[in-house]
Amino acid sequence: MAEATTDNVPAKSGPAGGKSMPGMAFLENISKMPVLRQVGLLVGLAASVAIGFAVVLWSQQPDYRPLLTSLQGMDAKQVTDTLAASDIPYTVEPNSGALLVKSEDIGRARLKLASAGVVQGDGNVGYELLDKDQGLGTSQFMEAARYRRGLEGELARTISALNGVKGARVHLAIPKSSVFVRDERKPTASVLVEMYGGRTLDPGQVMAIVNLVATSVPEMDRNGVTVVDQKGTLLSDLGENSELSMAGKQFDYTRRMETMLTQRVQSILQPVLGNDRFKAEVSALVDFSAVESTSEQFNPDQPALRSEQSVTEQRSSGSGPQGVPGALSNQPPSPASAPQTTKGAAPAAPGAIAPGQPLLDANGQQIMDPATGQPMLAPYPADKRQQSTKNFELDRSISHTRQQQGRLTRLSVAVVVDDQAKLNPANGEITHAPWGAEDLARFQRLVQDAVGFDASRGDSVTVINAPFNPNQGEVIAEPSFYQQPWFWDIVKQGLGVVFILLLVFGVLRPVLNNITGASKSKQLALDGEGVPGGGGVIGAGGFSGMGGELADDRVSLGGPQSIMLPSPTEGYDAQLNAIKSLVAEDPGRVAQVVKEWINADE
Repeated sequence: MAEATTDNVPAKSGPAGGKSMPGMAFLENISKMPVLRQVGLLVGLAASVAIGFAVVLWSQQPDYRPLLTSLQGMDAKQVTDTLAASDIPYTVEPNSGALLVKSEDIGRARLKLASAGVVQGDGNVGYELLDKDQGLGTSQFMEAARYRRGLEGELARTISALNGVKGARVHLAIPKSSVFVRDERKPTASVLVEMYGGRTLDPGQVMAIVNLVATSVPEMDRNGVTVVDQKGTLLSDLGENSELSMAGKQFDYTRRMETMLTQRVQSILQPVLGNDRFKAEVSALVDFSAVESTSEQFNPDQPALRSEQSVTEQRSSGSGPQGVPGALSNQPPSPASAPQTTKGAAPAAPGAIAPGQPLLDANGQQIMDPATGQPMLAPYPADKRQQSTKNFELDRSISHTRQQQGRLTRLSVAVVVDDQAKLNPANGEITHAPWGAEDLARFQRLVQDAVGFDASRGDSVTVINAPFNPNQGEVIAEPSFYQQPWFWDIVKQGLGVVFILLLVFGVLRPVLNNITGASKSKQLALDGEGVPGGGGVIGAGGFSGMGGELADDRVSLGGPQSIMLPSPTEGYDAQLNAIKSLVAEDPGRVAQVVKEWINADE
């Protein structure tokens, strides 16, 4: 029990027990600090608390992923209403305007938006531009410009509907019509297509876009349409890409044929062998040469009369030479002719009767014409010519043959079959055994019939048996636990807890201990009842920190033996001797005092 040697008890010893309230001591120590230090301390405490709350909120915030990179061209109210009706939390990034949802809700949110018919518009204005009321004084130029703008928007929408095309813009150059033919100019068009990442347009799609634009504008030629992608690549150079496009089409045709034949082989062998018990590949050699041939054949054994022409000329003259002298009029006289026999008269001697004179019989009587009853006259000289032309044609045949492009010239089929699996019913073990030659022959016949085998064409079908490697491919391992979404949520929460603990025990606690520790007087524990509170602890700063009224006070420490402590005004030797005696008498209590000092300094 500690007893004071005087009746003067320090007034600042506080309430019972010799200790002051912690809150009052904290405020007293803050009030004793300079103003700048007080402000810095309060700002630091406020910043620490704010950082702690921010870390807690960050650790509790879910992982949001972008659902829509931009709401441009979309009905924002319809999108938010659809997500709210589906109970899907969302937020909008203030800087980029992207719509964010939780990572586990992205798939469900996309399905909900698609089912609600929410689509992103391209921002193109079509023919609805013509539905707007036009001013009374609208010029013809403005009407034409509005129509051209609407047509460009409609073409851009149509092109954007193609697979792989993200957006499109169309620019039409339609010249003003002229009444003069020499001043007439054809309209042209430029098309810019924006593709999705990793997508390209094949030559067939480019030609489709060119034909689409060319047939949508009157009098536009296909050569006047230019198609460019977002990288600046010219896609519509038809003359330069024609050979490449043809080669691409031929390659695609060959691949489709091989794929079709491979599917036939798989369809015929899968029910027999099972899945993953065989592999089949087909190689087709296709001839794309364009060949045209014409042949003409003659059969000399079957001639045929094609045409015949016959000409007969006969000219007689009843008088002597007349007319204009010349080759036609000066014809030599023909020899006189007389009938060889006459009725009832002998023939006259030739040359005795001149032309045109009555004919006489052998008796000198005139010969009468029975038809006319007139005397028959000697004929005048006459020319007679006959000409005949006959054309014969031999039998011939002409044939024109054009071979079809893409003709299959050779087919090669390779099939490898795994060993057959046999189940032992006794122990349930599965054993593998090779197929027999008869089985392989049956499989080969099936494959030949499936692909249309033709020996004259040089086709080959090979079916072999070989055991398959059990490791048929790389096994995709399941994602590790640290790749799971829940792992990073736990990590965020754990980091938040660790940060808060470091903030409390590494920053706030030392600061508070430093402030409150300066208000504690280093006292020794007193067991006596004379001192209020039953004891106390006197620190090294207790003597120096006392006022003038306590300079002469002397304190006795109760215990097994009462030890009188010297007054603070006494010399250093007296205080040192008193402390040595205290250490010798009660070392445990002194150790407790030193421990308090160390804790206060920390």
